Amino acid sequence: MPTPPPPRAALAPLDPDRHAPTAQRPVRAKARRLAADSEITPHHHPWAQLAWSVSGVARITTEHSTYLVPASRAVWIPAGMVHAVTAVEAAELRALYVRADAFGLDLPPWQVCRVIEVSALLRELVLQMDIERDRGAAPAPALLARERRLGELAIDELQRAAPVRLGIELPRDKRLRALCEAVLADPGRHDRLAGWAAEVGASPRTVARLFRQQLGTSFGPWRQQVLLARALTLAAQGRPMGLIASDLGYASASAFTAMVRRSVGAPPARFFASRP
Repeated sequence: MPTPPPPRAALAPLDPDRHAPTAQRPVRAKARRLAADSEITPHHHPWAQLAWSVSGVARITTEHSTYLVPASRAVWIPAGMVHAVTAVEAAELRALYVRADAFGLDLPPWQVCRVIEVSALLRELVLQMDIERDRGAAPAPALLARERRLGELAIDELQRAAPVRLGIELPRDKRLRALCEAVLADPGRHDRLAGWAAEVGASPRTVARLFRQQLGTSFGPWRQQVLLARALTLAAQGRPMGLIASDLGYASASAFTAMVRRSVGAPPARFFASRP
């Protein structure tokens, strides 16, 4: 069986209703720091959310997918979707809470999670948003006017942002889910399906069938997405590309570069580039 990960510090969502977007304030911002290996337990809210790490790396997990979020990327989470937030390393998080219907973001393609690139402009707009929670008294008119202007421009920049193919699908089957979580925790432990199948006491043929049935793909392409996500985390830590390739089990940097180009249509230096 896969080695279980160490227990995480479980944290409740921090007063989300005190940052709830309204007709008067359709875009709200919230900040929270998380220690490494801590987790905000699964929850949902009736507004949409853009989740972003100012520093560090977070993992956003929904029922069927998981996403790694360094400072150069953000994840859009539709209203009502149950999600958990895990700090892969110590992270300073920012969230934009959005009344999606006020901006046409309650329609396709915004009804599902998506990863986007965070431009320098979007980064600064989010950082300038007021993060104080509601305290009963009405905010000053000047603050409301500034928040609305910043929020509208942030949403415009969000709608222009390039989507990134960087989500990892997760299965419903408990045994396959355990295997997938083990791969996410340590993707370099085995490079072939047989090694992972042995950990859950199943034959490679059974696991391969479950991958096709549950995720609509084979193990190889799914693991490539995991490796891309892990590489993104390592790049955010400042690791050189050669070391990242070696850590992920590639015989050469050129083999790693070929995998990245094939998967996302861009070389590693561009795909993993951090935004200022």
